[in-house]
Amino acid sequence: IMAHISGDVGLLRAFGDGVDVHRATASEVFGVAGAEVSSEQRRYAKVINFGLIYGMSAFGLAANLGIDRTAASAYIDRYFARYPGVKAYMDETKVSAREKGYVETLFGRRVYLPEINGGNGPRKGAAERQAINAPMQGTAADLNKLAMVAGQGVLGIEQRATRMIMQVHDELVFEVPEAELEWALAEVPRIMASVADLKVPLLAEVGVGANWDEAH
Repeated sequence: IMAHISGDVGLLRAFGDGVDVHRATASEVFGVAGAEVSSEQRRYAKVINFGLIYGMSAFGLAANLGIDRTAASAYIDRYFARYPGVKAYMDETKVSAREKGYVETLFGRRVYLPEINGGNGPRKGAAERQAINAPMQGTAADLNKLAMVAGQGVLGIEQRATRMIMQVHDELVFEVPEAELEWALAEVPRIMASVADLKVPLLAEVGVGANWDEAH
């Protein structure tokens, strides 16, 4: 979602080429070759990638990684050096949010931010972080709901015995009879990945099991 909205060339290329973005970020941040990135470094990079696009500050990043704020600030600087389009998008989004008083998801749903131009420092800072966070999480929620509608539509049209029974964060849980398992394995991820035409491919993974735990 960030790659699509920000238009950052590096992110677009990475997702388009199927690159492990967390590994690539770790390589840049820690100054090691991609093949030499450790699992711990990749974990750090994952926290950085997700934390920054959701508006996490250096203080928050330091707390999450258990490092000092100076090191966290250095990681952030290196991240934005690698993905300057993301930094530009974040800065522009904050300016736009101050001017309009709201931000929007990719599909036009608005989140109003009454304290972005007033209130005390902490509340204003929280509103600025929400200005970055809301379009990301809101768009992800939009995509999930579109996938639910599309999936249920196909189940109804084709009169399938498969049932959509639950949504968990960005997952959809289906109850599938054995006779439709092969169909579900092929069609459910295809349906979910086709609900929007983004600049990068949408991917949906599928797991199978006798219960939700086994399916992971």
